[in-house]
Amino acid sequence: MRGRPVVALNVVGFPTQKLPLDVLKKVLEGGFSKTREAGAFLGGGHSVMDNEPKYGLVVYGEVDADSAWRTTGAHAGDLLILTKPIGTGIVATTNKIDAAENTESVIEAMRWMATLNDVPSKLPDNLCRAVHAATDVTGFGLAGHVLNMLGEHSGGKPLNLRLSLRDVPLIKGVLELADKGFVPEGTHRNHDAYEHRVKISGNYSPAEIDVLFDAQTSGGLLLAVPPNRAGEILEACRVAGFSRAAIIGEFTSGEETIEVQ
Repeated sequence: MRGRPVVALNVVGFPTQKLPLDVLKKVLEGGFSKTREAGAFLGGGHSVMDNEPKYGLVVYGEVDADSAWRTTGAHAGDLLILTKPIGTGIVATTNKIDAAENTESVIEAMRWMATLNDVPSKLPDNLCRAVHAATDVTGFGLAGHVLNMLGEHSGGKPLNLRLSLRDVPLIKGVLELADKGFVPEGTHRNHDAYEHRVKISGNYSPAEIDVLFDAQTSGGLLLAVPPNRAGEILEACRVAGFSRAAIIGEFTSGEETIEVQ
């Protein structure tokens, strides 16, 4: 939303009787490192014993209400930029079932998951102000989060998105992994929840469709931008370190559906 993180608190669940404390130490060091990278202060937190390790951060920050990016606000004719490749849910599931199946995919997925979504802080203010709407891609998958952007635009009417699935950047090897069945339950739930609002006209494999609904961890940002600024904003994203950023679709007037071509 163009917010600036100020202070963060650790939230930890850890099985102290099953895993050595060195594991917890590395997790906390990783969170501390990323908090500092984001420019925030880590002010302690809370921990409990749990049978399954869990870690997160509660983050407090500030945002200028007049220039904040919001989920809705796209215009018909806007282009949609995705800043990171998708497929982390499928890759993470692969790693849980068979860690040796595709180590290159795991390494790439980890790199992108560890990349902060700090696009607003790296883009010039004039380009940030040109963005009409934005959201991130997380547990609802690409399809679910795109649908959240279609409810209203500046004219108060719903939109469609004409999505070019071939242009969506993917983590290396993710289609092959999906084709082998390494698809998480969350991805199947997303498919069941959103498929009635997704119209597929292209000839796509089941694996390609799975990726469209794949539940992401630390996925990229979706940016609705005017077509006359899209190239400039896309290049700025790539220069800022989001080398796989791509234009993946166009907003049109419609009924809150995704048209996959």
